Amino acid sequence: MIPTDFPLPVLGFAAFSGSGKTTLLEQLIPLLGQSGLRLALIKHSHHDFEMDRPGKDSDRLRKAGASQILLASKYRTAWIREGDGETEPVLSELLQRLDTSNLNLVLVEGFRDVRMPKIEIHRPSLGKPLLCDQDDTVIALAVDQRPANTVPVPLLALNRPQEIADFVLSWLQDE
Repeated sequence: MIPTDFPLPVLGFAAFSGSGKTTLLEQLIPLLGQSGLRLALIKHSHHDFEMDRPGKDSDRLRKAGASQILLASKYRTAWIREGDGETEPVLSELLQRLDTSNLNLVLVEGFRDVRMPKIEIHRPSLGKPLLCDQDDTVIALAVDQRPANTVPVPLLALNRPQEIADFVLSWLQDE
Protein backbone atom coordinates (compact mmCIF):
# COMPACT_ATOMS: atom_id res chain seq x y z
CA MET A 1 0.00 0.00 0.00
CA ILE A 2 1.16 3.51 -0.78
CA PRO A 3 1.33 5.80 2.27
CA THR A 4 -1.60 8.24 2.20
CA ASP A 5 0.76 11.15 2.88
CA PHE A 6 3.13 10.32 0.01
CA PRO A 7 3.36 13.57 -2.00
CA LEU A 8 3.53 12.15 -5.53
CA PRO A 9 1.50 9.92 -7.81
CA VAL A 10 2.80 6.34 -7.91
CA LEU A 11 2.09 4.11 -10.90
CA GLY A 12 3.00 0.46 -11.02
CA PHE A 13 3.76 -1.76 -13.98
CA ALA A 14 2.86 -5.32 -13.11
CA ALA A 15 3.14 -8.62 -14.93
CA PHE A 16 4.48 -12.09 -14.67
CA SER A 17 8.19 -12.53 -15.32
CA GLY A 18 9.18 -12.38 -18.98
CA SER A 19 6.26 -10.20 -20.05
CA GLY A 20 8.38 -7.19 -20.99
CA LYS A 21 8.03 -4.77 -18.07
CA THR A 22 11.59 -3.50 -18.27
CA THR A 23 11.54 -3.25 -22.07
CA LEU A 24 8.34 -1.20 -21.96
CA LEU A 25 9.66 1.10 -19.22
CA GLU A 26 12.89 1.58 -21.15
CA GLN A 27 10.79 2.95 -24.03
CA LEU A 28 8.26 4.78 -21.86
CA ILE A 29 10.61 6.73 -19.58
CA PRO A 30 12.14 8.89 -22.35
CA LEU A 31 8.68 9.62 -23.78
CA LEU A 32 7.40 10.76 -20.38
CA GLY A 33 10.61 12.74 -19.85
CA GLN A 34 10.05 14.56 -23.15
CA SER A 35 6.71 15.67 -21.72
CA GLY A 36 8.57 17.40 -18.90
CA LEU A 37 8.04 14.78 -16.21
CA ARG A 38 10.80 14.08 -13.73
CA LEU A 39 10.61 10.42 -12.78
CA ALA A 40 11.88 8.03 -10.20
CA LEU A 41 11.73 4.28 -10.65
CA ILE A 42 11.62 1.56 -8.03
CA LYS A 43 12.22 -1.92 -9.40
CA HIS A 44 11.56 -5.14 -7.53
CA SER A 45 13.72 -8.14 -8.32
CA HIS A 46 13.27 -11.72 -7.21
CA HIS A 47 16.96 -12.35 -7.91
CA ASP A 48 20.13 -11.60 -6.02
CA PHE A 49 22.11 -8.82 -7.67
CA GLU A 50 25.34 -6.91 -7.22
CA MET A 51 25.58 -3.14 -7.53
CA ASP A 52 29.26 -2.85 -6.74
CA ARG A 53 32.10 -3.78 -9.00
CA PRO A 54 34.10 -6.59 -7.41
CA GLY A 55 37.19 -5.36 -5.62
CA LYS A 56 36.09 -1.71 -5.36
CA ASP A 57 36.11 -0.09 -1.91
CA SER A 58 32.33 -0.17 -1.38
CA ASP A 59 32.19 -3.84 -2.43
CA ARG A 60 35.03 -4.71 -0.06
CA LEU A 61 33.40 -2.84 2.83
CA ARG A 62 30.00 -4.48 2.23
CA LYS A 63 31.62 -7.91 2.15
CA ALA A 64 33.45 -7.02 5.36
CA GLY A 65 30.07 -6.72 7.06
CA ALA A 66 28.63 -3.22 6.59
CA SER A 67 24.85 -3.74 6.37
CA GLN A 68 24.26 -0.36 4.72
CA ILE A 69 26.52 1.63 2.45
CA LEU A 70 25.91 5.06 0.96
CA LEU A 71 28.25 5.65 -1.95
CA ALA A 72 28.28 9.23 -3.16
CA SER A 73 30.06 11.29 -5.79
CA LYS A 74 29.27 14.41 -7.77
CA TYR A 75 27.91 12.11 -10.49
CA ARG A 76 25.49 9.89 -8.56
CA THR A 77 24.64 8.50 -5.15
CA ALA A 78 23.77 4.90 -4.40
CA TRP A 79 22.35 3.43 -1.22
CA ILE A 80 22.95 -0.25 -0.69
CA ARG A 81 21.29 -2.19 2.10
CA GLU A 82 21.94 -5.84 2.68
CA GLY A 83 18.81 -7.95 2.99
CA ASP A 84 18.45 -11.19 4.90
CA GLY A 85 17.69 -13.25 1.79
CA GLU A 86 14.16 -14.03 2.99
CA THR A 87 12.25 -10.84 3.77
CA GLU A 88 10.76 -9.07 0.75
CA PRO A 89 11.32 -5.30 0.55
CA VAL A 90 8.36 -3.10 1.50
CA LEU A 91 7.38 -0.57 -1.16
CA SER A 92 6.16 2.05 1.31
CA GLU A 93 9.58 2.03 3.01
CA LEU A 94 11.38 2.35 -0.32
CA LEU A 95 9.20 5.30 -1.32
CA GLN A 96 10.26 7.12 1.85
CA ARG A 97 13.89 6.93 0.69
CA LEU A 98 13.21 9.02 -2.43
CA ASP A 99 14.01 12.72 -2.63
CA THR A 100 10.62 13.84 -3.93
CA SER A 101 11.52 17.53 -4.11
CA ASN A 102 12.31 17.41 -7.82
CA LEU A 103 10.01 14.61 -9.00
CA ASN A 104 6.55 14.50 -10.58
CA LEU A 105 5.92 10.75 -10.71
CA VAL A 106 7.21 7.49 -9.30
CA LEU A 107 7.07 4.43 -11.54
CA VAL A 108 7.22 1.02 -9.92
CA GLU A 109 8.22 -2.15 -11.73
CA GLY A 110 7.02 -5.27 -10.01
CA PHE A 111 5.40 -5.30 -6.56
CA ARG A 112 2.33 -6.64 -8.38
CA ASP A 113 0.54 -7.57 -5.14
CA VAL A 114 0.80 -4.06 -3.65
CA ARG A 115 -2.39 -2.00 -3.80
CA MET A 116 -1.55 0.92 -6.07
CA PRO A 117 -2.69 2.10 -9.49
CA LYS A 118 -0.97 -0.07 -12.05
CA ILE A 119 -0.80 -0.91 -15.71
CA GLU A 120 -0.72 -4.63 -16.33
CA ILE A 121 1.49 -5.97 -19.09
CA HIS A 122 0.12 -9.19 -20.54
CA ARG A 123 1.22 -11.50 -23.34
CA PRO A 124 -1.42 -14.21 -23.91
CA SER A 125 1.24 -16.40 -25.56
CA LEU A 126 2.87 -16.89 -22.13
CA GLY A 127 -0.27 -18.62 -20.83
CA LYS A 128 -0.45 -16.63 -17.59
CA PRO A 129 -3.73 -15.43 -16.07
CA LEU A 130 -4.84 -11.82 -16.27
CA LEU A 131 -4.15 -9.87 -13.10
CA CYS A 132 -6.91 -7.34 -13.84
CA ASP A 133 -9.55 -10.03 -13.36
CA GLN A 134 -8.61 -10.22 -9.67
CA ASP A 135 -6.96 -6.84 -8.98
CA ASP A 136 -9.18 -3.75 -8.97
CA THR A 137 -6.14 -1.43 -8.82
CA VAL A 138 -5.20 -2.26 -12.44
CA ILE A 139 -6.16 0.84 -14.46
CA ALA A 140 -5.19 -0.44 -17.94
CA LEU A 141 -4.01 -3.55 -19.72
CA ALA A 142 -1.10 -3.33 -22.19
CA VAL A 143 -1.17 -6.34 -24.51
CA ASP A 144 0.53 -7.59 -27.65
CA GLN A 145 -2.73 -9.24 -28.78
CA ARG A 146 -6.32 -8.88 -27.65
CA PRO A 147 -7.35 -11.22 -24.87
CA ALA A 148 -10.04 -13.78 -25.69
CA ASN A 149 -12.44 -12.40 -23.06
CA THR A 150 -13.50 -8.86 -22.32
CA VAL A 151 -11.55 -7.08 -19.60
CA PRO A 152 -12.72 -4.49 -17.06
CA VAL A 153 -10.07 -1.89 -17.99
CA PRO A 154 -8.92 0.00 -21.10
CA LEU A 155 -6.71 -1.93 -23.53
CA LEU A 156 -3.41 -0.42 -24.67
CA ALA A 157 -1.11 -1.67 -27.43
CA LEU A 158 2.05 -2.97 -25.77
CA ASN A 159 4.06 -2.31 -28.92
CA ARG A 160 2.98 1.34 -29.07
CA PRO A 161 4.81 3.03 -26.18
CA GLN A 162 3.56 6.51 -27.21
CA GLU A 163 -0.02 5.30 -26.72
CA ILE A 164 0.88 4.12 -23.22
CA ALA A 165 2.71 7.40 -22.48
CA ASP A 166 -0.38 9.34 -23.56
CA PHE A 167 -2.51 7.18 -21.26
CA VAL A 168 -0.15 7.85 -18.33
CA LEU A 169 -0.20 11.60 -19.00
CA SER A 170 -4.00 11.57 -19.13
CA TRP A 171 -4.13 9.56 -15.90
CA LEU A 172 -1.82 12.09 -14.23
CA GLN A 173 -4.14 14.95 -15.17
CA ASP A 174 -6.99 13.16 -13.39
CA GLU A 175 -4.90 12.46 -10.27
